[in-house]
Amino acid sequence: MLHLSRKAPLRRLGAAALLLTGVFVLQGWSQQASAASSVRAKAGNVEDWTALTLAHSELHLEPPVVGEKVDMPRFTRELLQVKWRLDDPIDLYIIRPKGVPKPPVVLYLYSFPSDTSRFRDDRYCERVTAGGVAAVGFVTALTGHRYQNRPMKQWFVSELQESLATSVHDVQMILNFLAARDDLDLNKVGMFGAGSGGTIAILAASADPRIKAIDVLDPWGDWPDWLAGSNLIPDGERANYVQPEFLKKVASLDPLVYLPKLTQPVRIQDVLDDTDTPKKVKKRIESAAPKKAEVTRYDNTRELFSSVGGGRIFQWIKQQVQPAAAVESAAQHASQQPQPELRKVEPGHDD
Repeated sequence: MLHLSRKAPLRRLGAAALLLTGVFVLQGWSQQASAASSVRAKAGNVEDWTALTLAHSELHLEPPVVGEKVDMPRFTRELLQVKWRLDDPIDLYIIRPKGVPKPPVVLYLYSFPSDTSRFRDDRYCERVTAGGVAAVGFVTALTGHRYQNRPMKQWFVSELQESLATSVHDVQMILNFLAARDDLDLNKVGMFGAGSGGTIAILAASADPRIKAIDVLDPWGDWPDWLAGSNLIPDGERANYVQPEFLKKVASLDPLVYLPKLTQPVRIQDVLDDTDTPKKVKKRIESAAPKKAEVTRYDNTRELFSSVGGGRIFQWIKQQVQPAAAVESAAQHASQQPQPELRKVEPGHDD
């Protein structure tokens, strides 16, 4: 997948700029610095970064803050700020199809350094809700508006254990929050993840049986080889991430450990010219998938867009949580939409 920029300093400056220009700024957001440790205890919250489940963590949902509500002909979009961790408010987008009282839901989590702009795109919202499926979107830890009050040397990969573990915990907390709302069918939950979001989808599906299916595009993993070969990592920092101490901290958060054990439907999509994940890592992740998993390969980004543009990329995961007839109707709707112009953006923004 192609990004507008791959240089870590620019990514971090861009993330910092989002704090100044973001559209969702509310008074009361915490301005105190975050602590970093394998087990964090602060203001009554305890979080275990060595475990995927919430069993050894104590995260408590604060009352959510409503940011905006948008009512469109085919969908409604609600922006909420949810929070269960000090200094880490999360912009959560809940996009519901019109005329479906309690729709199934798909969680959408894109790769670092994505922001939430796609969830405000009306065309995107129409595509993800076509066929009567709700969409819930947010960003990973240390990404977009969630990158704040940290030294510039700290970013998603330098804090990989924290980034992965807290994001997996976030998925479970979000599902708890959605279940309490009672306007979505939490018996039918799927998850679509790209890049680091795909990694988190694999880990979250292992931790939470409410996730009935996952569709992952170019997931990261196989940490020793990924950290040694990924084009995402600046060469000046790479040596820090292949040290035994760093690798030991993330070993229990490697999707290779959990993929073979998943019993849910799994689809892995790989774009072969994506340099965020080396080809040998892609092959290893594909080999670790359950026997019934589907694997789809695209030679390049152009083939990906031509094959699954216009919302077609979402049809598989919708089919896992929705009756086939509704999915077929959504596919017909997608086929009638203008195909997106090929640009250097992360796959998914114009799907």
